Amino acid sequence: MGSEAQYENAMVLNVEEGEYSEPVSPTGQYFNSSALSICVLGVLDSEIPIDDSPTMKLLKDVFLPINPRFSSVMVQDENGAKQWKKVEAKLVDHVNVPVFPPGLSPESYDNYLSDYLSKIATEQLPQNRPLWNIHIIKYPTSNAAGNLIFKLHHALGDGYSLMGALLSCLQRAENPSVPLTFPALSFARNLSENSNSVFRRLCSVFNTLSDFGWSLLKSSFLEDDRTLIRSGDAGVEFKPVVISTMTFSLDHIKQIKTKLGVQTINDAITGIIFFGTRLYMQGTSSDKLSNEHSTALVLLNTRTIGGYKSVKEMVKPDADSTWGNRFGFLHVSLPELASTAESCNPIEFIRKAHKLIQRKRNSKAVFFTGQLLEGLRKYRGPEATAKYIHSTLKNSSMTISNLIGPVERMALADHPIKNLYFMVVGVPQSLTITMVSYMGKLTVAIGTEKDFVDPQKFKSSVENAFQMMLKAAQAIA
Repeated sequence: MGSEAQYENAMVLNVEEGEYSEPVSPTGQYFNSSALSICVLGVLDSEIPIDDSPTMKLLKDVFLPINPRFSSVMVQDENGAKQWKKVEAKLVDHVNVPVFPPGLSPESYDNYLSDYLSKIATEQLPQNRPLWNIHIIKYPTSNAAGNLIFKLHHALGDGYSLMGALLSCLQRAENPSVPLTFPALSFARNLSENSNSVFRRLCSVFNTLSDFGWSLLKSSFLEDDRTLIRSGDAGVEFKPVVISTMTFSLDHIKQIKTKLGVQTINDAITGIIFFGTRLYMQGTSSDKLSNEHSTALVLLNTRTIGGYKSVKEMVKPDADSTWGNRFGFLHVSLPELASTAESCNPIEFIRKAHKLIQRKRNSKAVFFTGQLLEGLRKYRGPEATAKYIHSTLKNSSMTISNLIGPVERMALADHPIKNLYFMVVGVPQSLTITMVSYMGKLTVAIGTEKDFVDPQKFKSSVENAFQMMLKAAQAIA
């Protein structure tokens, strides 16, 4: 890749005896390599103006003790193996408080916040210090009185781990002594399990072979079409991004899920996003369909869990829900709009999307993909594996990931949190979508390649898809 030089700043140091040293996980090595440098931005919207005076004490007493990786750097030992090495974290180097012009309207600060998010999304975290930063925005926007932004390298852990770390810093706003609670998780039924049907088992085997083979081709040779959501440009991960958000009622999504017979809330909202994406690609012409081949990577948490564990539990060696990067992905083709009439009646579309996701989930392709990555790492090394993952992302059109947040209002240092969202940055795609639930609502964040994908038009298309889907669901007796 022509932009590899931007990543080639990894430290080559010896790990001294007696210092904290833990091998970097394979996925951690992939995400911080010459091919990939992927980070997560977590944004908290504060209900009140932010007082940043307790920042350093909170970081020292609460944040750093969560996990040794927050005060470690990634190094190579004399054998070339990557390790986490304990260092002294100079907190002042990790805290950023930008200065914007004073006295502007909230709408003006919306633009400043958007530009600032775009700026820090493309900046590389220095490799000579722990791989995280925080940014404190002390200006009121349309959605918040202030913002706290965490930038965490994905090598530190996946969304589940990082959300668990973030929640360790937060308490219930109304009663800090009572733990936060989370929505009950509903798991999709795996039709291939606990079934004595020979036909179903044969179908599962066929789907597994088909899905794994197609995933292999997609990652190696087959690229999606260049469309309104995929520029296909080399180095797209280094281009500026625009991050926008929209919020939906979880009760409305549950209503759509129930009326349409969809198994999970995730399947319902993913179908809505697929439908909104097709509407965006269709554009303004009502008599023209835009059904270019587009694939989404739908990320799955591979832990068998019922909710977040404490960080203390996650770092135990025998923990069921361990700290780190534990996820897989499904290659899911965006269903085509069969006709312009289907644009007005989306029920069949979301059912098609649900069947596709269900079939992919019921196959074992995710397991075999994990085995393939492990084989690549073992025989060709982590750099070659990282390039394979880069190709997987680059050849697809979009990535969708989600997290669950608490039911109750949270607070950080007596600052009530109005909302939260996150975005994965450094991904070689023009479109990234993330979702997180909080206080009965679902916030969808959209990361779009600047000056390529129209963020407002895409957002409007998804909102329109949601309203159409809700109206159609409510019309079902």
